[in-house]
Amino acid sequence: MKVILFANTDWYLYNFRRSLALALSHAGCDVLLISPPGPYGEKLRNLGLRWEPLPMERRSLNPMREVALLWYLVRLIRRERPMLVHGFTIKCAVYGSLAARLAGVPVRVNAVAGMGYVFTSEQLKARLLRPVVRGLMRLALGGEQARLILQNSDDVELFTRAGLVDPEHIRLIRGSGVDCARFADVPRAAPDDGSLRVLLASRLLWDKGIEEFIDALRQLRDQGRPIDALLAGMPDPGNPAAVPESTIQAWVKEGLITWLGHVDDMNRLLGSVHVVVLPSYREGLPRTLVEAAACGLPLITTDVPGCREVVRDGVDGLLVPVKDSDALAAAIRRLQDQPDFARELGQAARRKAHAEFDEGIVIRRTMEVYAELCQPVGAALLRH
Repeated sequence: MKVILFANTDWYLYNFRRSLALALSHAGCDVLLISPPGPYGEKLRNLGLRWEPLPMERRSLNPMREVALLWYLVRLIRRERPMLVHGFTIKCAVYGSLAARLAGVPVRVNAVAGMGYVFTSEQLKARLLRPVVRGLMRLALGGEQARLILQNSDDVELFTRAGLVDPEHIRLIRGSGVDCARFADVPRAAPDDGSLRVLLASRLLWDKGIEEFIDALRQLRDQGRPIDALLAGMPDPGNPAAVPESTIQAWVKEGLITWLGHVDDMNRLLGSVHVVVLPSYREGLPRTLVEAAACGLPLITTDVPGCREVVRDGVDGLLVPVKDSDALAAAIRRLQDQPDFARELGQAARRKAHAEFDEGIVIRRTMEVYAELCQPVGAALLRH
């Protein structure tokens, strides 16, 4: 069985879907990964996987360029003749499904992790694009041999209510999976001088709550709180909501944060901090929180779709209202003042991560979706 996995960055394929690709390969599938070009493509090849770059620009709105990309995908899929095309993120789901239909591919699976810029931003461009994208999604995602994988219950309700896809064809799989065993034995740093080391790790987009995090840090500094704040991640130039690097550097000069940039060794980083925060406006299911939970770290995040799938307030983390820097500052203060409570939250978070979000669970459930559509060939996947 041949499978094509299609994402909008090679970084995404490497960091979020390489375990799925390797599991499919080990089960005897012929797997092709496709994305725009980037440095992670070669890393995928070094793992023995086949990867090809695409002439795709994530921010392009040029109709001729987009039609050319769609035709490129159609020709590639016809050449490869896969049984199944699996697209990740909204643009890849739409383009991959349309191209697969035109190329005569029988099975289409799409995974949408969060609603993306078009649906979360209130910028004029996003509002203008929204009805267009909705129409394309209805066209691309439908069909008896298509399935849509969503990562949280709120998105399932949203897609159902909007009539974007037949509810019978939606499957809920929480997250892209984390190798929890890899994080289980990470040594934990202990507060020594009373300071609390707080980490926000994400793509540096405004809708990740970066501004609220900075405002909360200013409050805590003005109150004389010893907070060591770390910001990990890079601006995403392909996203209109990207935080400018000049703004980040200004925060560094102000003494509010230490900016780490891109971090490969998340184990080591998570082992060096005491609390992880993600004051996002909306998520699919945030991997950063799951990795931190697997380490036994207490979590602070917003009471929004995706985030509240990981955290139950007061049980395995703290939830704060979205866009509320005062509440975020208060939650950080609480964990600094109540270390025993923080420790209990972290232990509960670890148990939940291992029970619900381990990558073995996610891979198994994804293969079940494939087997549902690719009988009898797909059923053989479940025996591996």
